[in-house]
Amino acid sequence: MFNKGDLIIYSSHGLCHIDDITEKTLSDVTKKYYELHPLNNANLKISTPVDNRSISMLEIMSKKQAVIILKSFRELGIDWIEKSHQRNQFYSDVAKNGSRLEKAKIVNTLMRKKHEIEMNGKKFSEYDRKLLTIIQSILFNELAFSLETTFDEIHTKVENYLQIDEGSLVGEH
Repeated sequence: MFNKGDLIIYSSHGLCHIDDITEKTLSDVTKKYYELHPLNNANLKISTPVDNRSISMLEIMSKKQAVIILKSFRELGIDWIEKSHQRNQFYSDVAKNGSRLEKAKIVNTLMRKKHEIEMNGKKFSEYDRKLLTIIQSILFNELAFSLETTFDEIHTKVENYLQIDEGSLVGEH
C-alpha cells in the first residue's frame, strides 16, 4: 500500500502524487481510495480504490534501475513485427503489462522504425506514433525524475544511444 505524499507511476497518467487516502461509500460498500493527481496536470484529480488490482500503480524506479533502463537503449530493441495488427496487439500488451525494461525495448524499436520510415519519405503509422508517444512520455518522465534531470535530457541521451543525429540513423542493422 502506498502512503499519502508518495510519488507513483499510475497507469497511463505517469508520475502522480498521492494527495490523500480516504474512505468512500458507494452502493453501501465502503472502500479506501487513493486521491491523486498527475504531476504534469495538477487540475486533474483521480480517485481509485486502494484494492484495485486492474490498474497499474508502481513505485518510482530507483536511480540504479533508471541507469540500467537508459543504457538498454544502446542495444537493439525487440524485433519489428511487419503485420500491423499483430504488432499493435503485442506492443499494446507490453505497454499495459510489461516491465519497464520491456517498455524501453518497445520505445527503442518504435523510435528506430519511425526514423527509418521518415528518412525514406514515408509516414509513420498513426497507431505506432500514438503508442510511442504514450510509452515514451511516461518512461522518459520517470527516468528524468529518478535521474534528477529533464525529459529533454533523457530524450537527447536516448537519441544519442540510438545514434539518431541531425536526421540520420547511423549503424542501423
